[in-house]
Amino acid sequence: MNFQKIGFIGLGLIGGSIAKAVKQHFPAIDMIATSGHVETIHLAHADGVISNDDLPELSVFSDCDLIFLCCPVKKNLEYLKALQPILSPACILTDVGSVKGDIHHAITELGLEQNFIGGHPMTGSEKTGYQASFPRLFENTYYILTPTEKNGQAALTKLRDFVVALGASPMIMEPDLHDRAVAVISHLPHIAAAGLVHMIARSDDSEHTMKRIAAGGFRDLTRIASSSPIMWESICASNREQILQALTAYKEILTEIQEKILAEDEQAVLQFFADSKEYRDSMK
Repeated sequence: MNFQKIGFIGLGLIGGSIAKAVKQHFPAIDMIATSGHVETIHLAHADGVISNDDLPELSVFSDCDLIFLCCPVKKNLEYLKALQPILSPACILTDVGSVKGDIHHAITELGLEQNFIGGHPMTGSEKTGYQASFPRLFENTYYILTPTEKNGQAALTKLRDFVVALGASPMIMEPDLHDRAVAVISHLPHIAAAGLVHMIARSDDSEHTMKRIAAGGFRDLTRIASSSPIMWESICASNREQILQALTAYKEILTEIQEKILAEDEQAVLQFFADSKEYRDSMK
């Protein structure tokens, strides 16, 4: 591994899991971190994952050769301005956010395109925080990288090799394509899950019958509704246009099946589920 010192701005589920994986496979690499909660820093230091035991000044990140932005999307943007004057010219700056458009625009405005390579590991959990992190989170997953036009090939190769060392498969993608894709495969499902939970909460009787008998299918489908509300508010604000387009398309599909059921068109209803099953089975 070609990195001597790695910094983390935020040390929750994703940042903590990256740090733990690095410590497991490359224990000689020095790692430092800051967090919104000093207790997180104490825990990571006690685990032997990071070298600092308190909230550091951002100036200590100036000699890092790799920095991860692991806060909610909007918070990452705030840190960019603070990092700009202290960032080493050779440092690779990356993030783990699920929206890439806003941060790439901010990077361009700040003149940090040479340093920045966007990142998004396609994995996660409804659980949040450093205590939920574990080093094998990235194994056998895709890890999307969104470089800029000013990145050198050497920097991109170094980050790709790092991703492979985590056990993930790197995929290079344009920021706009990334945001369109995740709006459908990630952001919309979270909204749908939250919507189903709201529906039960509003429809249930005084005995909470629906809540009590909700079985595996419903629980599996709505598990992600337990994710961080702060994170998802930030995502909806940052990827607003793509999410709105996805919601419009999804409503059209719901209207389509509604009309088929209303028309008592049994063959059309059967075909609706058959087509869905065929496509879903092809994803295995």
